[in-house]
Amino acid sequence: MTQDSPISFPLPDPPTLYHPAPLLSELREHRPVAQVAFPDGKLAWLVTRHADVRTVLIDSRFSRALATGEDMPQMGLGSLANESLIAKDPPEHTRLRRLVARAFTARRVEELRPRVATVVSDLIAGLRKQPQPANLVEHFSLPLPVQVICDLLGVPATDRDRFHGWSDAAMGNWERDQDVMAGAFISLGGYFMELIEAKRAAPADDLMSALIAARDDDDRLSEEELITMGIGLLIGGHETTANQINMFLLTLLEHPEQLEWLKANPGRLDVAVEELMRFTQLGSSTASLIRVTTEPVELSGVTIPAGQAVMPAIGAANRDPGVFTDPDRLDLGRAENPHIGFGAGVHHCLGAQLARMELQEALRGLLTELPDLRVAVPDSELRFKPTMIVRSVEELPVVWS
Repeated sequence: MTQDSPISFPLPDPPTLYHPAPLLSELREHRPVAQVAFPDGKLAWLVTRHADVRTVLIDSRFSRALATGEDMPQMGLGSLANESLIAKDPPEHTRLRRLVARAFTARRVEELRPRVATVVSDLIAGLRKQPQPANLVEHFSLPLPVQVICDLLGVPATDRDRFHGWSDAAMGNWERDQDVMAGAFISLGGYFMELIEAKRAAPADDLMSALIAARDDDDRLSEEELITMGIGLLIGGHETTANQINMFLLTLLEHPEQLEWLKANPGRLDVAVEELMRFTQLGSSTASLIRVTTEPVELSGVTIPAGQAVMPAIGAANRDPGVFTDPDRLDLGRAENPHIGFGAGVHHCLGAQLARMELQEALRGLLTELPDLRVAVPDSELRFKPTMIVRSVEELPVVWS
């Protein structure tokens, strides 16, 4: 690898579940803005330092809307990424985000906390009734965020199993599974068309009814935007949080001294979740959604021309030694933690406050009610869904005393 030659992308997988690919550290130190080549020959710039990644995320010279072009590399969510809120630039993005942001404010999320704590307790009670080893994915980490986002949107409980298969398929690998993913989006679109009609006939106190009112009364949403918004909220509201619960637990069990610290300091769960967000390797890929430069931009001494695809490597940025002391050490009490695990700027994760609260309550429940919970198989026997853009275990067998 010379300084100027493009690097083959995707990068090699890391040797363990708990650290980024070693090449990312090398790039961050010696080649922080490096050109990478996709298998189809398309090129992009991989950015690995914290300050540069943050610039890519917050600076308006990096456009998400331009990244949907056919000549741009495509990663991950495919058509959802190209048509939803996360593919918009202001002012369109501002208009759409404003319609749903009030459902995810810190105050609204805190109002939901008692309900989420009850769901956690009920799910753990159900988990206890299962023969050991029990599958944490099936009985806890997936149904928790599914129930929360469905309650928020107003999706009937009877439909939850129906849409989860589509959601799973929609989160696949766009380069390998385009037909499967496209079929899942068509099915989800059809489902939301039915749900919208049902809620038009009988509105309720839920987010979907509020969005329908914005569409019908004020004409602030097109019908297509309404459907796409529903799909994005449904998928984003449960897939990532479920996998965070699984990976957070695995990470804590890998660091028993930190797990014991957390059990002894339950009042620091909020701080611990932030450190787990920084440290835990949630994605199977190395970078966030692609942006495109609208004019030449200089990062770490490298000038990226206008019209170039740029990939911010959040996992690498969150291990930057120039920002985090001893970055490859899990420190649940870390005081200064400017991680960007939820992104930054206008595309900062809409549901970040909700995810934080769910993760806090999930860990609180597991540590309190199942303090000796442990995984029944070694990491080498864990099976991950092979085409998911987030690291997603097919099942997580757990035991307890």
